[in-house]
Amino acid sequence: MGRAQPSIPTMQELIRRRTRQGFVGRTAERAAFRANLALPVEDERRRFLFHVHGNAGMGKTFLVRELEQIAQEHGALTAYVDDGVGSVPEAMAVIADRFARQGRRFKELGRLLTAHHERRYEAELAAMAAAEQEGPRHGATGGPADEGGAGESGPPEASSRARLTGAAEPSAASMAAARATLVALGLVPVVGPFAGAVDPAQLARQADRLRTGLGARTRGHENAELLLAPELVLTPALLEELTGAAAEEPWLVLIFDTYERTGAFLDPWLHDLVSGDRYGPLPGNLVLVTAGQRPLDATRWGGLGDFVLDLPLRPFTEAESRGLLAARGVLAPPVVEEVLRLTGGLPVLVSTLAEARPADLDDLADAGDASATAVERFLRWEGDPVRRAAALTCALPRWLDAEVFRVAVTGAGQGVGSGQGVTQGPNGGHGGEAGEAGRGAGAEDPHALFAWLRALPFVTDRGDRVVFHDVVRAPMVRLQRTRSPRDWGERHRRLAEAFAGWRARAEAGLEGREPWGEARWRELRLAEAYHRLCAGERGALAGVLRDVVDACGEDTAVARRWAEALAQAGQDADEEDTARWGRDLLGALERGGVHDALGVLLLRAALDTGQQAYARALRGRALHRDGAHERAVAEYDQALALDPGSATAWQGRAVARAHAGDHAGAVADLDRADALAPDDTTTLVLRGDYHRLLGDPDAAVADLDRAVALDPVRRSTWASRGAARHAQGRLDEALADLDRALELDGQYVWALVRRARVRRSRGEHERRLADLHHAVALDPDAPWVRCERGDALRDAGRDEEALADYDRAVELDPLYASAYASRGVARFRLGRHDDALADLDAAVALSPEYAWALRHRAALHLELGSPERALADAERARTLLPGDPAVADVYERAAAAVAGRAEHPRRPE
Repeated sequence: MGRAQPSIPTMQELIRRRTRQGFVGRTAERAAFRANLALPVEDERRRFLFHVHGNAGMGKTFLVRELEQIAQEHGALTAYVDDGVGSVPEAMAVIADRFARQGRRFKELGRLLTAHHERRYEAELAAMAAAEQEGPRHGATGGPADEGGAGESGPPEASSRARLTGAAEPSAASMAAARATLVALGLVPVVGPFAGAVDPAQLARQADRLRTGLGARTRGHENAELLLAPELVLTPALLEELTGAAAEEPWLVLIFDTYERTGAFLDPWLHDLVSGDRYGPLPGNLVLVTAGQRPLDATRWGGLGDFVLDLPLRPFTEAESRGLLAARGVLAPPVVEEVLRLTGGLPVLVSTLAEARPADLDDLADAGDASATAVERFLRWEGDPVRRAAALTCALPRWLDAEVFRVAVTGAGQGVGSGQGVTQGPNGGHGGEAGEAGRGAGAEDPHALFAWLRALPFVTDRGDRVVFHDVVRAPMVRLQRTRSPRDWGERHRRLAEAFAGWRARAEAGLEGREPWGEARWRELRLAEAYHRLCAGERGALAGVLRDVVDACGEDTAVARRWAEALAQAGQDADEEDTARWGRDLLGALERGGVHDALGVLLLRAALDTGQQAYARALRGRALHRDGAHERAVAEYDQALALDPGSATAWQGRAVARAHAGDHAGAVADLDRADALAPDDTTTLVLRGDYHRLLGDPDAAVADLDRAVALDPVRRSTWASRGAARHAQGRLDEALADLDRALELDGQYVWALVRRARVRRSRGEHERRLADLHHAVALDPDAPWVRCERGDALRDAGRDEEALADYDRAVELDPLYASAYASRGVARFRLGRHDDALADLDAAVALSPEYAWALRHRAALHLELGSPERALADAERARTLLPGDPAVADVYERAAAAVAGRAEHPRRPE
C-alpha cells in the first residue's frame, strides 16, 4: 500500500492564506472585533453591529474579509453578501447558500425562496390575490361575516402577461375620494373573496400599512406575499433558521459589503431585524457587519447607538503604509518614500504597488511623467505582455466570469453572436497593448491566466465572477479609450455581441415566458446595452432608453440598475449625453420611483407611439400602487388614446377603476380587453369578481366557468367560482369548488374562510368552526380571520370566546371598523352596554356609512332608552340598505318608540 498523501488545499484556500499573511494595518479595528467575540453573550459591553465605512479604495472589503476569517477562527458560521444582490430576498438566498456551504442547510427558507422565484412570473394577479386574502372590511353595504358579507370579491392570481394591469402589488395608500365600497389594499381587496366597503380614512391607514410593511403577515399568505412583500414571509423563516443554527454554533456572523449600493433596501430591513419590533427576536450570538462608503443613517440607527460600533476607515497612516510595504519586502527608503507620494495612503493603491515589489528608484523613475498613468503603476512590474494585456482588456467588462474572460482576451467563446467569429481590429489584431492578450493568450493556459487575474489585489472575487476595484478600473478604461478609440470601440462591440448571443440563448430557454421577468436574461441584456453604449453604436442610446421603460415595468431596483449602467457608460466612454441620462434617471427614481423616471422618458426620450402608450400604462400602474386611483385612470386614458388595442392597458384601467369604486366601468374595460385578447384567464377572473360585486352572480359564474376551463390548476379560479355559486345559492356546487381550491393548496386561507361561510349557509356549524380554527392556525395575526372566527363563536353563543378574537383583531389593527362593530355586538349580548356603545361608536366613526353597525347601534339605543338616537341610526341604515328586513325591523321599533313618547310625554318633575 502506498503512503497516504496529505490533502491538497484548494486554490481558493491558498489565495486566502496568502492574502491574510500579507494583511497589514487596521489593527484597532481587528482587535475590537476579536475582543467582541471573546466576550460572553450576555456581557453589556458587547456590540451587535459593526459598521465599516470610508471612501472607495480604503480597503473595506479587505477588512471585512479579514473580520470574516477572525469570526471563523472563533467557530462562527459566516455569510458574506455584497452588491451582487439587488433585493432583500436575494440577500437571504446568499446567506442560505453561504451557510449551506458550511454544512448548515436552511431547508424551509430554501423552499420559500424557490416558491418566490416560481411565482414572480405570476406577479400581476398573484399580488392582487395577496391583497384580497387579507379579507373583508365589513363594509357600508353589508354586515360582518354573520350578516352575509355583501360587497365581496374573489381571489385572482398572477398571469405572466398582466404586467400593466395594476393588479400586482396593491396600493400603499388610498385616495380621500374613495367611496365606502372601496376596500383596503392588502387587507381587503376590491377584487377577491373578502372585499368589503370601508371608510376612506380606514382605507388609507390599511393601505399605508401594506406599503411600509408594518402589517402582520404569516405563512398562511405566503403564495401572495412572496410577490407582494416577500420579506414578510421570508424573514420569519430566516430568523427561525438562524435561531436553530445559533443553538448549535458559538457565533453567527453576517457581513454586508458594498453597503453604499445595497443599503437602500437592506438598511431598513436590517434595522427591523435588530430592533425586533417587526419580525421578533434575533439570537444573541449573532453579529452583523456592514461596510459601505457612508456612515449609518443616524435618524434610523440613533436609538441603537449603544449597540453599534462605528469603524470609519481613512487612508493608511504613514506607519501603516510602511508596514504593508515592509511586509511585501519593499524596504529601500527612496522607493518607500516614492510609493507614499504616489498613493497618498490609499490602501488599494499601496497594496497594488507593494505586490509589485519594486526594488529601486529606477522602477519609479518616470512616475511623475504624464505617460506614467495609474495603470502603468498597477501593471509595469508584470513582465509578461500577455498578462499585462489581459489585465488591461479585462477591465472593460463591468464583471467577468470564465466565458466573458475568454471573449475579452481571445475574441472567441461560446455564445458569441450566432456562433460566427468576431471581427478583429486592423491587421487582424486588436491594436495596442491590449491586443497582446488576443495574440498571445494561447501561450498560457486560459484557466491559469484567469486564475492569475482573480488573484490580483485590485480584483474582487465573488465566487462565480470577478470585478475590478473602481479605483483601478476607471484609469484602465480611460487609458484604453484615449490611446486607441478605434480599438476601444471594437473591443466593446465584441463584448456586446457575446452578451447578445448569451442573452438570445437564455431567451430561447424561457419557453415563452416574459424575458424581462428572468434575472439572468436581464443581467445579460444590461451588459450588452452597456457595451453597445461604450462602442458608440448608432442608435444604442435610444435603444437603451427603450430598455429603461421595460426595466421600469419590473420594479425600481431593476430600473436603478439600468440608470446606473447609463451613468457609468457615459463616464467610461466620455459621452456626456449618456451620462446625463443616467444621472437624471437616478435622480427621478430617487424622487418618485418609476413614475417620475417614466415621466422623464416620456418628456425627453422621443419614444414612438407604442412606447409612449406602454410608458403611460406603466405610470398608471405605479399611480395605482400608490393609491392615486383617479390619477391612474387618467394615465391609462392617455395610454389607451395612444394605443386602443392594448388589452393589458384596458385590464389595468379596469383594476384602477374598481379600486376607485367604479365596478361598472371596470367591467366595461374588461369587455374591451376580452375582445382584444379572448380567453385570458386574468381578464375572466377579474370580470367575474366585478360582476359579483355588482350583484350579478350569474354573469360572474359564466366568466369563471371559462376561467376554470382555461386554467383548471389555478386555485383562484375555483375559489372565485365557489364564491359566485354561493351567491347564487348553489351551496353544494360552491362547496365542491372550494374543496377543489383547497386540494390545490391546503393552506389557502381565503378559501378556508369562504368555505366556512358556505358551511354556515348549510347549517354545518361545527365544520364551519373547524375551517376557521384551521385558518387562524395558518394566519393567527390576520385581523379579518380573527373576526371571522369571532363571528362564528358568537353565532354559537360563545360570546366570551368571541371577545378574545375581537380583542386580538383590534390589537392587530386599531382602525379595523368591523372588529369594533362585532365586539360591540358581543358586548351588547353580554349586557356590557357602555362598552358596547363605545365600540359601535368607534365603528361608525371609522366608517360613517357602515349600515350593519348603525343597525346594531340603533338597537342598543333602544335598549338604553334613547329612541330618538335609535331612529336616527335606523333611518341612516335604511337609506344605505333599503329593503333589508333586519334594518326595517329596528326602524319600525324605533319609530314606534318615538311615537309612543310623543303620545305620552314625560311630566316635568
